[in-house]
Amino acid sequence: MKTPKSLNNKLKAAIVLTFLLLVIFGKNILDRKNFNELEASFISVYEDRLVVESYIFSISENLFRIKLLVNHCWEESDYSHVLEEIEDYEDQILKTVETFETTNLTDAEEEFLGDFKGIIMNNLRISDYESLYSDEFGINTAQVHIYNEHIERAITDLEKLSLIQIEEGRRLADNSEKVVNRSRIWAQFEIAALAMLLLIIYLLIYTSRNIKSELID
Repeated sequence: MKTPKSLNNKLKAAIVLTFLLLVIFGKNILDRKNFNELEASFISVYEDRLVVESYIFSISENLFRIKLLVNHCWEESDYSHVLEEIEDYEDQILKTVETFETTNLTDAEEEFLGDFKGIIMNNLRISDYESLYSDEFGINTAQVHIYNEHIERAITDLEKLSLIQIEEGRRLADNSEKVVNRSRIWAQFEIAALAMLLLIIYLLIYTSRNIKSELID
């Protein structure tokens, strides 16, 4: 027994409809995935890049103040006060570094931040140095030179960390652009699928009317 032609057509239409519905459903799932990716990118740009850049700026500022105090300690009337200020700046830097460490660090960031922290803790603790200046002997040039060398190393690490923020920010922006472009392509495909869906529904209604009219005749 042969299957009526109209039934075959309806079966084919049902298969196409099912496929189109699956495509539209898949598009919705992809949209949610893209939205989550964009949201994660925006959060990362803010929390792990912009905020981190403010940490780097704060650390750099404190480091610069330490350098000024070290290089001009003989201008201060109370040398002990200078040491207290330097220790306070060092503590502020370490607190900021601890906050920095809670962000989503890349491998490169972890390396440079670890090196920077080591310099601050092991090489720049002013309490570990011999007197940088005394009224009797004046400035201890050798100690100041050593201290400044470590400061320069620390500044180099900060510069590299700052460059990483730019590179990572650019990478996140590129990824976001790819997600947006991908969504646009799928949106166009979805429009085409909906148009086909409407066309098939129209054809089904039209053929059903023809079959009904033929039966009446």
